[in-house]
Amino acid sequence: MNRVVKRLIESSIFLLVCTLGFHAKADWYVGDRGIMGTNIHTEIWADNQQQGQQAIELVMNEMERINQLMSPYIPQSELSQLNARAAKEAVSISSELYDLIKLSTGISEETEGAFDITFASVGFLYNYREQIKPSTQQIDNLLAAVSYRHIQFEKDSKRISFANDKVKIDLGGIAKGHAVDNAIALLRQMGIEHALVTAGGDTGLLGDRRGRPWMVGIRDPRNRDRQAVVLPLVDTAMSTSGDYERFFEDNGERYHHILSPKSGKSVSEVQSVTIVGPRSTFNDALSTAVFVLGVKKGINLVNRTPGYDVIIMDNQRKLHYSKDLDL
Repeated sequence: MNRVVKRLIESSIFLLVCTLGFHAKADWYVGDRGIMGTNIHTEIWADNQQQGQQAIELVMNEMERINQLMSPYIPQSELSQLNARAAKEAVSISSELYDLIKLSTGISEETEGAFDITFASVGFLYNYREQIKPSTQQIDNLLAAVSYRHIQFEKDSKRISFANDKVKIDLGGIAKGHAVDNAIALLRQMGIEHALVTAGGDTGLLGDRRGRPWMVGIRDPRNRDRQAVVLPLVDTAMSTSGDYERFFEDNGERYHHILSPKSGKSVSEVQSVTIVGPRSTFNDALSTAVFVLGVKKGINLVNRTPGYDVIIMDNQRKLHYSKDLDL
């Protein structure tokens, strides 16, 4: 009987060691999920499977939280409620949403209106899936509503109102970058030292890839299976805006989601813009602004923005770089 008990104890210890060994395995853990109208992808180096799965869920939960807060397509979201009411009254909103809208208007000032979240005042008329575009008359009737200056702030009460009753705002040019920054910060707080978080065209990098740089590609705007440029990056972030993300073609003309705030129409001078810099929130907004500004003005903007670099592919498929980018 003692021998039987001894063998049972030895077997239990062996199984326990095997189980602990499985859960203690440091490795890369990968997660993908459809949130915010795009694919959220993360790669995380964790000490064990439990930590890896916990980190993945942390990223995905944060992405969904931002989606529920800032999506213009969710009627109950705080942003949708703001759009519905702010032309009639000052609306109290969360500090997070208030601060991001305030930051957006500050970027609008710096970019001379090239980045403007009120583009949605016209932009909502486009439906890229159904290949619907507004008429020139429809654009002309709403173009006066496209101006960040219509957004009025009450700092002490965190309230916002619109000075024009046709104003709509859309944070699609900055919210994903904000979400990526938040996710990277949460992973850092968790003790994760090596991670990648991607939301559509916005990528945040925590540390390196275990002794090697992350190799992050910029896709060819006309060939989804080809990389136009591949960059070795460490502990930074990168955002790309392209005319291939949401678009349709009609009579040889491409209608895409990056609109000029001045015309209400798709911009055509460039095909893609990539910003590399420490903060995804700024990268996201700057890539849109540079796309609207075009090659010369866009590069000038980035050249006077410390810590940020740009790669532009123009409509002739020629690449242009900011002065400090070492390729």
